[in-house]
Amino acid sequence: MKKFQNYSLALLLLISSGVFAQQESILAFYNNHLNLVNPAAVSVDGETQFRTSVRQQWTGVKDAPETQAASFMTPLNKNLSFGVSVVKDAVFIEKQTFVTVDFSYKVQLNDALSLFMGIKAGGNNYEVNTNGLETYNYNVTDPSLQPISRFNPNIGIGFYLKHKDYFVSLSTPKMLDTKRAKEENGYATAATDQAHYYIAAGRTFEITPSFDLVPSIMVRYVNGAPLSTDFTTTAKFNDSFNLGVTYRTDRSFAGLAKIDVSKKLALGYAYEYSLRSQLVGRANGSNEFFLSYKFN
Repeated sequence: MKKFQNYSLALLLLISSGVFAQQESILAFYNNHLNLVNPAAVSVDGETQFRTSVRQQWTGVKDAPETQAASFMTPLNKNLSFGVSVVKDAVFIEKQTFVTVDFSYKVQLNDALSLFMGIKAGGNNYEVNTNGLETYNYNVTDPSLQPISRFNPNIGIGFYLKHKDYFVSLSTPKMLDTKRAKEENGYATAATDQAHYYIAAGRTFEITPSFDLVPSIMVRYVNGAPLSTDFTTTAKFNDSFNLGVTYRTDRSFAGLAKIDVSKKLALGYAYEYSLRSQLVGRANGSNEFFLSYKFN
């Protein structure tokens, strides 16, 4: 029975690993981390900030997907901004760390509308530790199951249109095809990841002077993977406390809350639950924690 559970859990993690390989990190607080996928979104508010999120999927499941993201951004002058970000992903026997440097340039179109153009450059360190298969009673002495370590450089571009009432974001953070591992006829071989494309938009509706409603959307596309879309509605109270709900088209829901502890510090928490048949009854929900700090 225990052996059967091990194989079932391994199958579940292998499914997740396949999605992990094709899709970039998915965060519930995507509106607060747009710079991770769009370099043009660096310091669009003209502030020096540090932001970080920690996401643990399927609480209680060993080797379940984990994401850690951190970024720092600051204006260099009136129009030019700089940022650096680190994203670490881990699932099952796969790990990858993506480190990038971002530059964003602002063009003032009129008094209310600004266009930001950005470029991203960095690299991804990709690792497969096949020794982890011992946990699930796989034979790691098989010559086809050898550890893999590879560094892949990459570049990306993005555009961000900002108005006081709305924003539109268009980007591709990884334009170059990169290599990773895949299983083919029982052997570990190289596969090519495709470029990822992101579209995001949101609008603020002022209901009362102290209450705003902010619907937003994030669309992710990569060849060979299902289109993924987040629909989020956030209620903002006195510009200091946010409550939101998100529906993702892969059949998951999330509730999120964020509070400005002070003018500099903000904290957030999100809980996500999947309705996919592969996960129901096998895994708990996902927890995500968010922190931002303004140095201005």
